[in-house]
Amino acid sequence: MTSNRNATPRSFRSHRVTGTVLSALFMGLGQLYHRQYIKGLLFTLFELYLLIFWSQRLWQGMMDFITLGTQEQIRQRGRIVEQGDHSIFLMIEGIIYLLVLLIVIGIYLLNIRDADQAGKRRVQGLSVRTFKQSLLHIWDKGYAYLLLMPALFFTLFLTILPLLFGILIAFTNYSGPHHLPPKHLVDWVGFESFQKLFQLKTWSHTFKGVVMWTVIWALISTVTTYFTGLFYAVVINHKPVRLKRMWRTIFILPWAIPAFVSILIFRNFFNGQFGPLNEYLTAIGLDPIPWLSDPFWAKFALIAVNTWIGFPFWLALMSGVLTNIDKDLYEAAEVDGASAWQKFTGITLPLVMFATAPLLIMSFAGNFNNFNIIYLFTEGGPVNMAYSYAGSTDILISWIYKLTLEQNQFNMASVVSIIIFVFIASFSIYNFRRTRAFKEEDMIQ
Repeated sequence: MTSNRNATPRSFRSHRVTGTVLSALFMGLGQLYHRQYIKGLLFTLFELYLLIFWSQRLWQGMMDFITLGTQEQIRQRGRIVEQGDHSIFLMIEGIIYLLVLLIVIGIYLLNIRDADQAGKRRVQGLSVRTFKQSLLHIWDKGYAYLLLMPALFFTLFLTILPLLFGILIAFTNYSGPHHLPPKHLVDWVGFESFQKLFQLKTWSHTFKGVVMWTVIWALISTVTTYFTGLFYAVVINHKPVRLKRMWRTIFILPWAIPAFVSILIFRNFFNGQFGPLNEYLTAIGLDPIPWLSDPFWAKFALIAVNTWIGFPFWLALMSGVLTNIDKDLYEAAEVDGASAWQKFTGITLPLVMFATAPLLIMSFAGNFNNFNIIYLFTEGGPVNMAYSYAGSTDILISWIYKLTLEQNQFNMASVVSIIIFVFIASFSIYNFRRTRAFKEEDMIQ
């Protein structure tokens, strides 16, 4: 017996192409051609509404997004005569219109696909769904997508919009004092800001110095907190040590105290003029140390304070890992004559690293952007005269803070932000994929 598809006349098969082409020319025409009158009318009214009420707005919004304004502010005798265009507002509005346009394009493609599916049913000899049947089909097959739609819209306008805005600022000359709206217009300059950061000496020297210290800071602060926590976890977990819960509680206290409070206390503690630490050094006959006014000692103090604040987290985490290690492994190692160091390097350390490697990578990324301790403890100081808008202990994120809120160098701050994102994302993805925990998860799947 011949199938319905093969028995379909050639002219009947052309319905699919005709309906698809009509919907591509104007939304809803394909549905009307397939006698889906309600659905076709809704699509048609939607496009008519866009053409009548929104086409001019979208066009003007895109033009303003491209030009970032053409009318400069006019002042006479200190008074504003003509307000002029605000380039940043026009950029934000342009991004909104661009996202709306993407949504409209998505609906337009959905309209074409719907007409194609209706034509396909006609080619197969099936009846075209009515409007009610279409709603039931959408509810049945696209229930999960319908639930995700609100989250998609929130993501578009609350996450993607600010992200695009922050990236696009890097390709403008949005900076003080000559390109700050509304007094002045902002222009697109392409990769000029990137070139300045890497080629202009005043910027490149600062960038290289801050990047070098940021990487050193992230590495040392991660390693010191990690291995300090591991050291105390191993010591407390040692058999001869009694009152293990009490010791764990004592060492976790620095983590329980808000970091904001601890940092401010340590800032006074390390104060070079009236801090108690220098008074103690003077009392025992030693010279006071310029903890916060010398670049080396300021960095040393930063690492010490960060270690004190950060190691309790690793202590608590590794204590749980150590208690779950099978004791038979240590007994078998003792039978084979392994020393305490061999048991640590051959059993304890590999198992702890396996369990905590993903968190170690996240800790590095967190320290790379550890703004709080840098700004609250040293404010990026002491002053470095060779740097542009940065101090000796500034890391990239604190430098960005100064570039934006203190110096109005928004374009350069955006460039540095993009570089941070690319570095952290690449580093994290690469190392996450190389950890044994993720490799074993892929093998299980």
